This record gives sequence, C-alpha cells and structure tokens, in this order.
Amino acid sequence: MSTPPRKINLVRIAHVFYQHANLEPAIKFVNDFGFKEVSHIPSTPSSPERIYYRGYGSEPFVLCLEQSLDGKSDSFGGVAFVVESKDDLELASETLPNATEVYDLGESKGAPGGGKGVTFYDPQDGFPFHLVWGQEKVDPTEPHFPELKVNYNRPVNKKLRFEKRPAPVHKLGHFGVCVTNFEKAYDLYTNRFNFFPSELIHTPDGKNVTVFYRLGRGKESVDHHSFFFYEGPEYHVHHTSYETFDFDTQVVGHDWLRDKGYKSCWGVGRHIMGSQIFDYWFDPDGFIMEHYVDGDLLDDTEPTQHTLAGPGNLHVWGPEVPPDFLK
Repeated sequence: MSTPPRKINLVRIAHVFYQHANLEPAIKFVNDFGFKEVSHIPSTPSSPERIYYRGYGSEPFVLCLEQSLDGKSDSFGGVAFVVESKDDLELASETLPNATEVYDLGESKGAPGGGKGVTFYDPQDGFPFHLVWGQEKVDPTEPHFPELKVNYNRPVNKKLRFEKRPAPVHKLGHFGVCVTNFEKAYDLYTNRFNFFPSELIHTPDGKNVTVFYRLGRGKESVDHHSFFFYEGPEYHVHHTSYETFDFDTQVVGHDWLRDKGYKSCWGVGRHIMGSQIFDYWFDPDGFIMEHYVDGDLLDDTEPTQHTLAGPGNLHVWGPEVPPDFLK
C-alpha cells in the first residue's frame, strides 16, 4: 500500500471570487455591505473585468467580483486559503485532483498583494478551491468605531453616537457548500489538509451529513469554522461569511441594507454551533452573504462535538429558520 502524501498546511482563509453577468447591481450591494474597493481591472481579450475589495484588516483583498465569461450566468468562483509554505503550494500542485501549475497572482489576475497560487477542482462536484502563498499584507485601516462602555461601567456624561452606514467588513471568516457525496468530500479535505472537525452533524441513524471544519493550528486559537459542507442532491455554494466589529455595528449594517431595499435571508440571531451572532442577506443575484460577530475561538484541546441534525440546533434566539436558508 502506498503512503499518502503529507497534509497541506493551511494558515487562514483569505478571499473569495464571484462571477456576475451584470456587475453593476453586485457592485452596489458589496459597497452597501461594507467592503472597500482597492483595484478595478478592466477586461481584455483574454481576461474578464475584475474588481477587488478589502476589509479593514490586513488582507490585501477579501472579495473579487468578476464579469462572467459568457456574459449570461452568475457563479461562485471559489475561496482561497493561505498555505504555510511554498513547499505546501508545490505539493498541492503535484498531488491534488485536477490541480493547476503554480501561477503568479499578480500577473494572471492583477491581484492586490501579488503572491503565488494553485487552483484545484473538487473531484466529485467540480468546484474551484484556491491556495495562495506569498501575498503581501497591508496596513489595517481605521474603521472609526465608537469606544463602547456598557451601562454598568460607562463614565458619567459619556454619550454613544453611531453613524448610519454599512457595517465595515473586517475579514472573510468562512464559507460553505452543498456537496453530493459527504463521505468522499470528508475523506479528501480531512486527509489532505489540516482541517479539523469542530462539529459533526448526524442523522438519527448515525450518518454524518454536515461538518464544520476549523484549521488545526495547534495551540493557536482559530475560528470555530472556516469551511463547512453538507450533503444534498445538487452542488451549490451556500454562503460566504464576513466578520464585522460588534453587535451595534452589525445591527446598524442590517438597517442600512434593509433601508436600501435588499432582501434579508435570515437574522439577526445567535447561532448555537460556533456561537456567532448572524445576519444573512441575499445579493441581487441570489448569493447569500453573512455578517457575523462574536464567534467561538478554539485550539487543539477542544474535541469534535457530535450533534443530531435538526433546525432546533441552528440558533438560540432570533427569527425562525426560513425555508430559503435550508436549501
């Protein structure tokens, strides 16, 4: 029996791509969602128009909108994770299914921060999964949040005044997809990467159907999950999720999006698995994007939790789970 290749070490989730037939509504939405444009690359005969957006953290970009190549369809272009070393990137190129050669992010995509990349395609469902290394970080920007003191320790005559505006995005936190074969996907992502299952969700007969993965980084604290998937009849992206600052910022952003006429998916509420406060929205083409705050941080001393599937385990307070979310 041959020895499987070593695991590819991931450091953090980095950025995400979406392709749109009509970019203008998508651009307006992401501005109202709290992203900041950093680069706009016009189309050429060999590449589509691209617009890169950052948060107020240190990633050079967290979102890229692209003009769809056929000019008619909207699609999810995959998420990128940062790998630990150039060796990890080369190992990915040599051993992952349907993987590209190592390419230059600046030359091939005009991406802020430069660096190198590899893209592989999930062997069961064909979705792209990107790995990057060597991107240059940027200085965080000042989002100008009020300094909060709650009522039991707020100084006398100290007022809180909030600005009506989008909720500034800090970073990309996680993404999730529906896969058509849970066991095959679980085998690939558990054995080839340092993903560790924070939560495994099972049916009454004991079959695992959903996993919430965190990155296995030893004693380093990491988000409860950066990647999740569940089994269903047809592959699709479920949502991508972006951290903002605190609950006040999140609700101000919720009201901003509501007043702009966008369609709420679900929220505001508090999840059970991961604990974060959530707020899900549909973009103009029906993709779900989430603002979240106050999620769990875990290290390698926290074991996998096993939970029975059911809508009652998704939230502890907030609106009831809508049918549009459970697709």
